Amino acid sequence: MPTAVRSLLAAVLATVASVAIGVVATGPDDPDPAPPAPADLALADLDTSVLAAHRTGFCPAITAAQVAGALGGEPAGSASYDNGDEVPIAAEVTDVAHEFGCSWTAADGAVARGWVFAPPVSAERAARLARAATQAPGCRPLPEASAYGVSSVAVVCADEGLRTVSHRGLFGDAWLSCSLSAPTAVPRDELVDRADRWCAAVALASASDPA
Repeated sequence: MPTAVRSLLAAVLATVASVAIGVVATGPDDPDPAPPAPADLALADLDTSVLAAHRTGFCPAITAAQVAGALGGEPAGSASYDNGDEVPIAAEVTDVAHEFGCSWTAADGAVARGWVFAPPVSAERAARLARAATQAPGCRPLPEASAYGVSSVAVVCADEGLRTVSHRGLFGDAWLSCSLSAPTAVPRDELVDRADRWCAAVALASASDPA
């Protein structure tokens, strides 16, 4: 793992631990409260503006606990693809992917996804991609969302009984995206919170050393 990323992750965990110690009264013989597990980290716990994602496969670095936390239970299926793979985009239609990505699906139809463009992305193109995300049919910006890299954007979209929260942004020269979909029966605030933590997991996984 690059030194800058190691330092950032260490600082995150140290900060979270110090906040917990200040809130929970401890005696001289009490152990320090443990820092949160990676599955519990939110985007607000990270300075995503200094994270640099790798433009390669990162899915093995995502843990089962992070997936279950996003979906609200164990996944019923999963899929992944690499740059150059043929992937389905519609019924009986495939296309060649120019990204690395993965997804997990729950029995209730919830889907957690993460993907990163294989080619490098400039700051100018990142700004265009962010604007385009807010203009997609059925989507609205999520202004209260934490930053997700640089030129970041978060949107909430609704379609066919599902609500999807997605975050996208520039991490170094990598355009990284994540999304969490769930039936509209799941409260919006709950979905936003779960998506926030899922996207934090995707950001950390993509910034870790490739396998």
